[in-house]
Amino acid sequence: MRSKVTVVADPATDGVIHLSETNPDWGYVKVQQTTIVVDKSIAMRKVRTALINAELIDLELMNFYGGQELDGKIVVEESLTPFNKTNPNRDLKVAGATGITCTVNGQPIYRRTYFTTKENVKDVEIAHDNVEQLRAEYAKSVQTNTLKPNEEFSIGA
Repeated sequence: MRSKVTVVADPATDGVIHLSETNPDWGYVKVQQTTIVVDKSIAMRKVRTALINAELIDLELMNFYGGQELDGKIVVEESLTPFNKTNPNRDLKVAGATGITCTVNGQPIYRRTYFTTKENVKDVEIAHDNVEQLRAEYAKSVQTNTLKPNEEFSIGA
């Protein structure tokens, strides 16, 4: 219940190799995959993205191009330990547009995705427990984002 992994081209340039902001010898290629996740009998389509990092010379030798299909999959890995010790906030699991970090017993959850060609690698996901905080934020956003009539749109005769 997942599509092939596809190389994503930059819509403006059609290029696929992006330069690292911190190391001029390195770069990355963005890939994406659509999966169907079934949770509590509800099927949802999810688009996952990941970066393939490598030295520029190696990325060029791989001959990636936009729309190219790759064998493998994109895996989700979550942890209560930061993946990046120098910038731990980089991989915080955030609940959509709320900006709220997902937590377990007050501890933040860290999330990253990566591409692999190994079939036996499984997702590692951690369920958050700050559900009430998220519900309160959602309820607040529903109240402030209600549709209101204006001159172009009116409810009445």
